[in-house]
Amino acid sequence: MRILATADFHGSVEAAEKAALKAKRIKAEIVLACGDITHFGTLQDARKVLKPLIEQKLPILYVPGNCDPASLLDEKIDGAIMMHGKCEVFGDYSFIGAGAIPVDRVHPDPLEVSDEEIWAALSQGLKKCGSGHPEVVVSHSPPAYTRLDKAFFGGHVGSPLLRQFIEKYEPVAVFCGHIHEAKGIDRIGKTVLVNTGPARHGNCVVADLNGKVEMQPDSL
Repeated sequence: MRILATADFHGSVEAAEKAALKAKRIKAEIVLACGDITHFGTLQDARKVLKPLIEQKLPILYVPGNCDPASLLDEKIDGAIMMHGKCEVFGDYSFIGAGAIPVDRVHPDPLEVSDEEIWAALSQGLKKCGSGHPEVVVSHSPPAYTRLDKAFFGGHVGSPLLRQFIEKYEPVAVFCGHIHEAKGIDRIGKTVLVNTGPARHGNCVVADLNGKVEMQPDSL
């Protein structure tokens, strides 16, 4: 299964158009959008950004990020699947999601939740999946205390409970964004972790899941 993983469009329709072309060029089977589709925008803004990807007629799985409106958790975008607290099965893999970020008391954003709510969303998705499929997590926040959540000031700002979830359930892969300066690949045990980097700045990751996980940071 070939995946084009993206995050942090921050309202850039141009970046979404490039991502759509990239998905076609690499023959992606699924596109992930790991949050911050808008930049403090509206539901309509999110629809505009996702439209070029939706037009590719591929499964588009997304979670909202901290810069997205809370309405993304509830309102449907035709042609795309909101993954917060949900499960979708494609081929041999089940995908679960958690949007938003843990509450940041220093720089509060529109879509922040308690870390317990992130755990609850993941647990709800896992319960809906049942058994028999390796899990893939689509998250906006990175897991805490990794290479992927280290902010420019040196602190780790990811989700501690996402990390605990990974340690407990050992998903095959976790795709995330949020911390632009921490794009890259890391591991927790058997789980491959990927911060795609911001699509707005031309970043993406091409992933192949075929019994093993192969990741390649790429550009749009």
